[in-house]
Amino acid sequence: MGRGIIEVPGDPHLHRRTTTTVIPKFLRAFAPVVFLGLVAPGTGAAQGIPLAIEQMPLAQNGAVARGGTVTPVYEGWYELPASGFLLYFGYYNRNTEEVVEVEVGAANAVEGPTGGRDAGQPTVFQPGRAWGVFGVEVPADFGDRTVEWSLTVRGRTAVIPGHLRPDWHVPAITGDVMGNRPPTIRFEERGEEGSGPGGLWGAPREATVGSPVPLTVWASDDGTPTSRFRPGANPVTLTWFKHRGPGDVDFEAKTGTVPNAGGQMSTLATFSQAGAYILHVRATDDSGVASAGNEQCCWTNGYVDFIVRP
Repeated sequence: MGRGIIEVPGDPHLHRRTTTTVIPKFLRAFAPVVFLGLVAPGTGAAQGIPLAIEQMPLAQNGAVARGGTVTPVYEGWYELPASGFLLYFGYYNRNTEEVVEVEVGAANAVEGPTGGRDAGQPTVFQPGRAWGVFGVEVPADFGDRTVEWSLTVRGRTAVIPGHLRPDWHVPAITGDVMGNRPPTIRFEERGEEGSGPGGLWGAPREATVGSPVPLTVWASDDGTPTSRFRPGANPVTLTWFKHRGPGDVDFEAKTGTVPNAGGQMSTLATFSQAGAYILHVRATDDSGVASAGNEQCCWTNGYVDFIVRP
């Protein structure tokens, strides 16, 4: 535990567990620009040596077209309705044109209460910042322990600890200061509902290479308006992604919208090669994902396992 962690003064996303620096919640939304002027600790700091890009995990000026690295990000935690907590994570892929893929294993591992490396983390990293793409459930007595996600890309490793520190608590499912709650989703019309970053897992499914398979998701939202939409007109946006899998996935319609009062989006997915896949659907209300800031209130994840046969 703790291997490869870089200590960055003032950056709670990438640090040793011994650091005592805390970033106020109101600054978290500005993390991409707050740390651009940092210098390395120790002798390097005394000499004024600038931090490497990998030591500034959310530095927007580190973006490149291709050949860059990917940094995991710890978003925060919230209480689960039944018992325990959910710690959830996103990432920043510095490449603007390159999708990076890293299989679960030594180079893409989550170490925590499960005792293994696989906690549902993505193996596919789309360009840019992805907020809250998966979560790890921990028990009510988790205390001051940590869950660590380590990711190695192009020989550079970043390890991000998730924890239950009070200043990282977020109202992801209870609503923000405006009372805005995340959308709800279902994979069956009258099936189980899920909401928030922890979301909902659908029943496992099967498919055949090259044969389109239907995907349908039902969604609704509380309809809390924002300044960008008039009351009652703010829809739910549904977007599909490949979360894991060995081949390409072609979505007939990758994105669609439904009324906040409720509706369904249907599309077709076609797999290019056999293997195990996870598809990820994100339901977002009109306030969006990045603009949610530290409240993290306004999207819900859904996941479906697929076994694809030749």
